[in-house]
Amino acid sequence: MTAESTSAMEGLAISDAVAEAQFSQRVPIKSILGRPDKGAGLAGQRIKIGGWVKTGREAEKGRFAFLEVNDGSCPGNLQVIIKAELYKLSDVVATGTSIHMEGLLKSPPEEVKQRIELEVESVLHVGVVDAAKYPLPKMKLTLELLRDFLHLRPRTNTISAVARIRNALAYATHTFFQKHGFLYVHTPIITTSDCEGAGEMFQVTTLLTEAEKLEKDLKKDTPSKSALDDAELSVKEKGELVAKLKSEKASKQEIAAAVSELSRAKQEYSKLVERLKLAERVENTGGIPKKDGKIDYAEDFFARQAFLTVSGQLQVETYACGLSSVYTFGPTFRAEHSHTSRHLAEFWMVEPEIAFADIQDDMNCAEEYVIFLCQWLLDHCYDDMEFMTKFIDKTAIQRLEMVVKSKFHRITYTEAVSILEEASKVRKFENKVEWGIDLASEHERYLAEEKFKGPVIVYNYPKAIKAFYMKLNDDKETVAAMDILVPKAGELVGGSQREEDYEVLKQRILEMGLGTEPYEWYLDLRRYGTVKHSGFGLGFERMILFATGIENIRDVIPFPRYPGKADL
Repeated sequence: MTAESTSAMEGLAISDAVAEAQFSQRVPIKSILGRPDKGAGLAGQRIKIGGWVKTGREAEKGRFAFLEVNDGSCPGNLQVIIKAELYKLSDVVATGTSIHMEGLLKSPPEEVKQRIELEVESVLHVGVVDAAKYPLPKMKLTLELLRDFLHLRPRTNTISAVARIRNALAYATHTFFQKHGFLYVHTPIITTSDCEGAGEMFQVTTLLTEAEKLEKDLKKDTPSKSALDDAELSVKEKGELVAKLKSEKASKQEIAAAVSELSRAKQEYSKLVERLKLAERVENTGGIPKKDGKIDYAEDFFARQAFLTVSGQLQVETYACGLSSVYTFGPTFRAEHSHTSRHLAEFWMVEPEIAFADIQDDMNCAEEYVIFLCQWLLDHCYDDMEFMTKFIDKTAIQRLEMVVKSKFHRITYTEAVSILEEASKVRKFENKVEWGIDLASEHERYLAEEKFKGPVIVYNYPKAIKAFYMKLNDDKETVAAMDILVPKAGELVGGSQREEDYEVLKQRILEMGLGTEPYEWYLDLRRYGTVKHSGFGLGFERMILFATGIENIRDVIPFPRYPGKADL
């Protein structure tokens, strides 16, 4: 440290010192601007920062330039002043330029809004941008357009704020469940079970790849019928020779040599027979193995049909039935050809499972978890929520505060239908209201936004519209299922008490036409030491939609997958 910088530091308290990131040669901008004084108390410190230029302009006839630099650690930009003698200004003012530099933090003139700025003393690195070709100019772009630039959109204000909010909610999720003694379980992405029973699953198979390889291979070398006849004749001749040598009582060495030749001939013949069968398969079925007119999955990679999971619930139940309180948090998939703003082909689910817990315990846990997430954003991500409130949805913070302060209303499905039927007398719903329907989004939002003006838990749904594993109630018509409905998003959480009775569960599987064979292991949990247990799933992207007010779910996941789109 130079004598000049030592002098500048003398007036600072130890608490004012700002440290570099432990594994990066830079001071995070958040540690400067995130202070109560917005960084004013750091004036005089010499630091390194690195980031990307949001805006830049030359001033004083090219003597220096003002840059707004952001490193992704917070929504705020640090104003940087760089002189022409330090670097070619035209190479650093373009939006998108990366820059790593060292300089002195200084208090700007009183009339400007910034409380601190950096005067650059040395430029350590510049990643230049051709402004004419850079896809993300300074002007505001729509979120829809940004989906065409998934690799660059993290540099934009909105997507970077979403990324930090998403990170905060993930951290909060683990904090909540770890705090309450849950174990984090990694459930498989590849599964042979359909949790939802809807059949909208992505299949995992190597049969197509193997068929393509086979077709390509056979084009190079497909044996002819004459080659097979020659091989068959060779086997016959060599067999006759072995028989002759044995009858003539030839030496053991001669017989052994003849037998070896016969074995090689038989192997060659078998290979030709197999390749001709494969060639016939390629001609008849495109190379896909079939048995009794159906695809023979015994020849597939897993020797059976396999899929990408739609939920980790069934698998995590195995751990709940041995470790009591568990949760899984990971990607799930659904091959649903939907182009709505609320559907993705790949999305993340948070799925806790609790042993010795009924539907009331389940609702209590889900309610506390949602409140915890909202409070976490208010406590730890307020600057990003302020950005969302200013630019995306002016009620975003208010909505979080409403949830934190609310006592969730609880009504049965039957009560919900009665409320909706009464409402339909004075307003029009697009979807007809009657007992037995699966509540549509407009119904859910009416209950949360207009009737109760806050979170609502609807429980005890008709069994006909719910999954096979849900606990059958005493009325035999409803199941102990529950959904949490919230303003803006509609359904946020779906859960249930699980059916612990072996016979009832088996019957429900058969009623759904699923067949018991894929679920024998699941039935084993009821055969051996069955236990009352409950759980729920929270759609992680739906939670982000609710928190931010962003309209399209494709904008709250880093790499959205939907019909016709799987970039990167």
